[in-house]
Order: sequence, then C-alpha cells, then structure tokens
Amino acid sequence: MSAPKIEAAPQPIKDPYAYDPADVEHPPARFWGMLRRIGPGIILSASIVGSGELIATTTLGAEVGYVALWVIVISCFIKPAVQAELGRYTIATGQTGLAGFNEVPGPRWRVNWIVWLWLFMVLMTLLQIGAMFGGVAQVLNQLVPAVAVNVWVPMLAVLTLLLLLSGGYERIERLATLKVALFTMLTFLCALLLIKKPEFFRWSQVAEGFKFQLPPEGFTSAVAVFGITGVGASELFMYPYWCVEKGYARFTGSRDGDPAWRQRAFGWINVMNIDILASMVIYTVATVAFYVLGAGVLHSQGLVPAAKDMIPVLSRMYTETLGPWALWLFYLGAIATLYGTIFAATAANSRVCADMLRLLGWFPANDYASRVRWRDRCIWALVIIPVGLFYWSQSPVWMVKLGGVAQASMLPVIAIGALYLRFKRLPREVTPGRWITLSLCVAATVIILVMGYYAVLTTR
Repeated sequence: MSAPKIEAAPQPIKDPYAYDPADVEHPPARFWGMLRRIGPGIILSASIVGSGELIATTTLGAEVGYVALWVIVISCFIKPAVQAELGRYTIATGQTGLAGFNEVPGPRWRVNWIVWLWLFMVLMTLLQIGAMFGGVAQVLNQLVPAVAVNVWVPMLAVLTLLLLLSGGYERIERLATLKVALFTMLTFLCALLLIKKPEFFRWSQVAEGFKFQLPPEGFTSAVAVFGITGVGASELFMYPYWCVEKGYARFTGSRDGDPAWRQRAFGWINVMNIDILASMVIYTVATVAFYVLGAGVLHSQGLVPAAKDMIPVLSRMYTETLGPWALWLFYLGAIATLYGTIFAATAANSRVCADMLRLLGWFPANDYASRVRWRDRCIWALVIIPVGLFYWSQSPVWMVKLGGVAQASMLPVIAIGALYLRFKRLPREVTPGRWITLSLCVAATVIILVMGYYAVLTTR
C-alpha cells in the first residue's frame, strides 16, 4: 500500500513592493557584475523603440529631411537625468513613482494634481497603443491578405491579454530583451548601408541637421517626437516601477541610519545608472537610425507615411537599402517593434494604474493580492480601449502624433516634480554629487523651455 501523497502548501505571492530583511543584498562592485543586474532599462527600451521610432520619428524625417536631427539627439540625451533622479528617489525611499509625485505641493482631490494629469496623459497615449495595434495588423494583413486588418486587431488583443495576465516581471524582461535585440540591430544595419548610397545620404546633410533649425511645416511632428523619443513622459513614470519589481529598492533595504544602508543604496543606484546608460545607447542608436532612414530614403522620394499606406511606405526604408528581399525582414521587425511596445507599455501602465487606485484608497499598501487583482483589471481596460480607439480613428500616424504631443506636454510637469523630490524629499544620505544635480537642473530647464516655446507658438 503506497503512502499517501502529501501536497506542498502553496507558496505565498512575493510582494516586490514590500521590504523584507531577507531580501537585503550587497550590490555588485565590478562593472560586469552590474551589467548582469540590469533589466528595467531594457524593458523601457522595448517601450521606447516602438511607435515613436518606427512611425513618428521616420515620419518627421520624411516630412523635413535631416534638418531636425538635433531634436532627436537632444530628446535622447536630455531626459535620462530626470529618469535617474526618479529612480534614485525610489531606491532610497521604497516609494513608487506615483507616490513620490503625490508628495508635490499643489491642488489635491484625494490625490494631487500630477497624479490626475498622469491619468489624463495615459488616456491620450492609449491612442498610440491603438495605433500600434493597427500598425501590427497592417503588417499581418500584408503577410496574410485574406485576413482583414480589422480582424487581426482583436486577435492581437487576445494575445496581449494571454501574455500579460499570466506573467510577472521576469517574462516581461525576457520578451523585451528579445524584441530590442531583434529590430534595433537590423535597423542599425540598414542605416549603415544607407551611408554608402549618396542619393540618400551625405555628411553635409547630417551637418545641416545640427544647425538647430526647425521648419514650420514639421513643428507639430517635432514636438510629438520630442515627447515620444528617448525616454518619453510615459516611460519616466514607468521606470521607478520596474526598478521596484527588479528588486533594487528591496535589495537596498529600509532606511535605518546604518552606514551600511547608505553604502548599499549608492551601490544599487550605481547599478541603476548602468541600466539607464545601457538603455540610452540602445534607444539612441535605434532612434537616430530610424530618423536617418526616414530623412534619407522617404524624404528624398517625397514619401510620407499616412493612414492605410503607412506600412508600405515605411517598408521602403529597408527595400531601398537592403534590396527587395528585405521586405519580409521589415515585416517581421515591424511586428516585433510595434507589438513589443504594446506588450511592454501595457504591462507598465497597468502597474501605475493599480498604484493610483492604491493612492485613492481602493486597497491597502500591504495587500499585494489586491494590487495584482486590480493590475489585471487595468490590463483589460488598457487593451480594450486602444482597440476601440483604432476602430474609431483608423489612422495610426495621426494617433501617434496626438499621443506624442500629450506626452511632450507632460514633460515639464515631470521635470518640476523631479526637482521637488531631489531638493525636498530625497534622503540626505544619498544626495548626488554636484555634477549630477547640475545635469538634472539643465535637463529640467531645457524641457521646460522647449515646451514653453511650443506653448507660446501654438497660442499665436
């Protein structure tokens, strides 16, 4: 007679948002050790290298040529200073990004004005997610014409729900890494080959792109690109949550006045800085490559992506540099780029949405099961609403631009919030050096001036 089988008790769900002394860990001291612990920035890159690059950036290049290249470079280089400050605050305090912004003074109704503005921005950026659903559906329709675009879209929505409702941080990081590696290298290769084609590329044209000129006909696209490319406003809100779920704050432990805590905090902040630097290199290379392809190939032929011809026009960037055979590579890369962004952005936004509900008092801070439950409910909404918006608009390029302007408009608010957290809320033990503080102030000033200039022009 066999012994009765004893089933193991189910393991409790680990709450990445709660401190546990058992999770405290000394950070790696060497560069390669730090590099092995990156991850949040890779997920962010998966969100970044998407509609902003494939659609908005190439559309700007197609509209104005090389002249706005400086906008792309500044957009990629300026915002990581703000991103690093938000990550530093989260690692040092254990607070989520939205909870930090909720500390900023100003009008409140249960939560403060920045939290409500974030919600408005997310509702607007759902237009971008809808555009990406439409973009992927257009590519799949090119591959399988028998299945209409409007049929592919709900199929993609179901796939997104299946992936996100059953997976945690590790799955998201693995899929994001695969997506980033696949299309970034391919697009970079196309841009390198473009250099050998004088009909599309000349170094004198690149020099024109750094004269800080901005043609009036491309101004709205440029502002949208400034809001989307590099670390956009959405990604700045997202990043602290990925730092929490990766474990940087838990590894640091609760602030207790012990000098060992300060050492751990700076150590994990250094890991975070490597993470930010690695992701910046990835998305800057991808973004500049997309822009150069749009400016070199599409602008020279008078082609601008729009509505239903978006994918055929964008595919010319590959076929004109690699040859007609590269059309299938573009299709696969476009699917990976756009769908990867849907996946990563929805995963992040669902976490921030659930956290907003916590701040509103819908569930206690230490109730992780409720957080997960509300996160999953938010995933449903964040998938269904963009699909409906695509059916309503049917114009991915317009949807991306509008979402980009909404993100760009939010950047000065984030910059002001980051400055407040740095000078009023950051624990003194982890105060950054003078040069880091200066870079944050410069980044915030540039963001505020650029968007202020845009606001003045649009009101004339």
